Amino acid sequence: MQFTISPETEAKRLAIRGFVNERLIPLERDRSSYDAHENINHTLLSELRQETRAMGIWALQSPTSRGGGGLPMVEQAVLYEEMNRSIFGPVCFNCAAPDDGNMRVMAQVATKAQQDWWLQPVIDGKMNSSFIMTEPMDEDGRGCGSDPSLTNTGWKINGRKWFITGAETAEHFILIARTSADDRKGLTAFLFHRDQPGWRILRRIEIMGPEEHGGHCEIEFDGLEIPDENRLMEVGDGLKLTQIRLGPARLTHCMRWTGLARRCLEIAMEYVQQRRSFGGRLIDHESVQTLIGQAAMEIEIGRQLTMKAAWLLDQGDFARKEVSMAKIVVADALHKAADTALQLLGARGYSKDTPVEWIYRYARQARLVDGASEVHRMVLSNFMTREGGDFWKWRVG
Repeated sequence: MQFTISPETEAKRLAIRGFVNERLIPLERDRSSYDAHENINHTLLSELRQETRAMGIWALQSPTSRGGGGLPMVEQAVLYEEMNRSIFGPVCFNCAAPDDGNMRVMAQVATKAQQDWWLQPVIDGKMNSSFIMTEPMDEDGRGCGSDPSLTNTGWKINGRKWFITGAETAEHFILIARTSADDRKGLTAFLFHRDQPGWRILRRIEIMGPEEHGGHCEIEFDGLEIPDENRLMEVGDGLKLTQIRLGPARLTHCMRWTGLARRCLEIAMEYVQQRRSFGGRLIDHESVQTLIGQAAMEIEIGRQLTMKAAWLLDQGDFARKEVSMAKIVVADALHKAADTALQLLGARGYSKDTPVEWIYRYARQARLVDGASEVHRMVLSNFMTREGGDFWKWRVG
């Protein structure tokens, strides 16, 4: 594992940094930049995306043959972090969830025909996508949604899903549905377009924080018909596909969250180095120094875990243990950085004069999305139980 980046990656990082500083951060202060759900408005987003495409920094997770950046995970880690120093950053470069994870998994497992139809418009920025998995519980406390039946022409889907990110504006969907009672092979993945009949959005669920475009929706399926050629992978491979998608997707969250955490401390540092209280600058007080130092250290720990996991993924490793570690630590580091910045800024931090309050509300979901922190700790405990002392083994060769 190398702790240096190539000159080419550094050039891209500096280009992104310049764009974020000069184009995006000034827009955060203008309320007209936002849509009704506290994200960048679509008209402005379209204009900025033309600029990022002209820069040649676009859809970095996708193959170059389809117009993407084709970068390995380690390089993505560097650049995603830099993008998300602005709350508007990743979506301007077509590197935001859920499209980011959807594009990556489609490039890995979809057929050429499926990629031509479903994937290419998402890479091109002409459509958004959504991943449909989470189900409301039934009276037994289990998931109750989306049971497909096989017909002569394909599959018919009935049931419900909820907290589906981006569903309101998405045109292309990946649906995970139960095709048998088997615990490991009971799920299958399907592709569909929003114009197909047999489904509807019941509601856009209101949440405490700012939202991705398309929100978080509850969906009902009532006879949605999907031809078998729009099945993704084999029958029973839905869990496998989900694992292929979610590992890297969790890690790209960590990359972006590190950028947000850094931005919180940047804002706090600018303030405490100028604000005077009790006979000196805030930064000269030991209590302030310990807050800043602790938050900075936690960001760096999370950053190193993220880079290690990214490097392992680039080596062909699943990095399940390392991704779980990064997800736990970076989620906490983001919340710590936002809380620290808000505390140091005082009333200004609680206001909308800076993006700190936006990031603070957004950060709370980090310990929930793509697996709650408690689940990832359970994963690590299982690894420790199986591996014993080998939990910390070095890679050789």
